[in-house]
Amino acid sequence: MKKIVLIVVGIIVVLIAFGSCSGYNNLVKLDEEVKTKWNQVETQYQRRSDLIPNLVSTVKGAAKFEQTTLTQVIEARSKASQITVDPNKLTAENIEKFQSAQGEISQALGRLMVLTENYPQLRATDQFRDLSVQLEGTENRIAVARKDFNESVQTFNTKVRSFPNNITAGMFGFSVKAGFKADAGAQNAPKVQF
Repeated sequence: MKKIVLIVVGIIVVLIAFGSCSGYNNLVKLDEEVKTKWNQVETQYQRRSDLIPNLVSTVKGAAKFEQTTLTQVIEARSKASQITVDPNKLTAENIEKFQSAQGEISQALGRLMVLTENYPQLRATDQFRDLSVQLEGTENRIAVARKDFNESVQTFNTKVRSFPNNITAGMFGFSVKAGFKADAGAQNAPKVQF
């Protein structure tokens, strides 16, 4: 009788250990996927940041106007490039700081693009058109990269919080990660006036 109990307990221990190893390996895989998706987000933001000096130079060369707007774009880019987030520390606070700095670039670029509307000769140049198209494409890539990142964070968080993976996650230090949230005011429709 003792022997049967020991065998049953031994089988249960082996099954728990096997399940824990499988859960751990799955958490590692999902954690690496989140990090990869984060790297893609950063790559797209870096692409946008790399385009900005060319855009500013083109605008400077073609139109002598509002130096303050150009300065704001350059300062926003500089500030945003100083904020990086370690993929191992994807907390809500770190993501919010990163998102805020990138939002400042978006706002500054938006003001720059609005001001260029007053300069038809600038908009007509091939270089400005090409840069505008590249910037628009980059903004679309950023949106896709953010969506992919949020989806991988959701998958990871679901696994970390689900039983019995939550036990394995707690034992090995896996915790819920933060994703991107909508920008402030995104719920309000823009007002268009003619």
